[in-house]
Amino acid sequence: MATPPVLLLALLAVSSQTEPTPSPVPFQPKVEDAMLTPVPPAPKLVKDWNEALGLVRERSTDLRSAEAGVQRASGRWRQALGALLPNARAQAGVAHDLLNPDVPAGVSPGAAGDGRTPTTPAGTVTATLTQSVVDVSAWRGLSSARAAEAGAVASLQDVRRRLTLGVAQVLVATVAAERAAEINRVGLRQALERAALTQRSFELGAGNQLDVVRVEQDVAVARGALIAGDEQLRQTREALGFTLGFGQPVGVDPSFNLQGLVDQTRNDCAPLESLDARPDLVASRAQVESAKDSRRQASAGYLPTLGVSSTLYGLTTDPGFGRFATWNVSAVLSVPIWEGGSRSGLVRERAGVEEQASAALESARRDVALEVAQARRGVQVAEALVKTATESRDLAERTDRLTRRAFEVGRGSSLELVQSAAALRQAQLTLVLREFELVQARLDAFLTEARCDW
Repeated sequence: MATPPVLLLALLAVSSQTEPTPSPVPFQPKVEDAMLTPVPPAPKLVKDWNEALGLVRERSTDLRSAEAGVQRASGRWRQALGALLPNARAQAGVAHDLLNPDVPAGVSPGAAGDGRTPTTPAGTVTATLTQSVVDVSAWRGLSSARAAEAGAVASLQDVRRRLTLGVAQVLVATVAAERAAEINRVGLRQALERAALTQRSFELGAGNQLDVVRVEQDVAVARGALIAGDEQLRQTREALGFTLGFGQPVGVDPSFNLQGLVDQTRNDCAPLESLDARPDLVASRAQVESAKDSRRQASAGYLPTLGVSSTLYGLTTDPGFGRFATWNVSAVLSVPIWEGGSRSGLVRERAGVEEQASAALESARRDVALEVAQARRGVQVAEALVKTATESRDLAERTDRLTRRAFEVGRGSSLELVQSAAALRQAQLTLVLREFELVQARLDAFLTEARCDW
């Protein structure tokens, strides 16, 4: 039976169609390497800024030393004030003459009064009250101690500012090191994948031994960068632990927010109304005032002093318990005449201390002006570097993607593949570092003109 024309045409149409060719599955390299395992976490992790600042308050030796300096300065001021306040002293004693046991020892004749005799052994009591009336040297010493106390308080504020800046810097450095170590591992994984791809191409006859050697060299470079980055991470963890007062490495929790670090730092520290109000400059000026008053105190030692003294004397008598024999009040004028030149030497010494304090103040002013100018400029520079690093990273990613595609289809060389991979790793790492440098620059710019009163 003849085949119908319609059916014949259908069979011819089906037989004329070519069967679709399945697309080849791209080669997916699988890499396993012990160095891809991240560095173990630190024994202790810091979760937020408040926790870090609390550990500094609790464990910082610099902070305790500065607080002790304030305590010492306060004690010095109290000692200087004591030289101007009344000084009362009481003394009691019992005396017995071993050779003449019947004779009262240490008692002037007639001190017991009419109808009474001193007891044997004789008991005596003496009360003395002294008050400085005119003592220029003591007043200068009080002014010097007051200025020194103000300088110690300002130094404590500056230590707090520097500790805040130091903790912020080491936290940013630790987070940056954590991120850099992660990028280094990604770079090593990509280098290993390229090496596997090149080895596969060589096995299929699409590459040569030179291609394999080049990518293996790139793997070695990536391993070196990974080793150096891991060591940098360990060192930053140790630095963070040391800053927080621990003898072991301290890491940063993955949830740590650097932007929150900047905001919380602004809450803990206040911007200055003027640069002269920075605590280290205030402390330097106070030291100059203290040294000047100390030199004036030494010069005032040539002046006479006037004081008032009162003494009450009592003794035991028979009959009766005892009596107060004398009570005198006297004015004491003391005039220095010659001290062997020690006063002149003291004046010259304290004049030298004053000159040193003045020079230290001028040096501090110059350092602060330079530090503030560099910190302000540092923010602009960091922002520009982040912008250029972002552009460089984007171009490196595009170049690496195109180079790898060209190599897969046989249009690129292994040298181009290695160069683009190395450029991408460096661009990614540079961008991360630039971003953290920007955060650090903003913190530096704020804290160089701030006062921390936590």
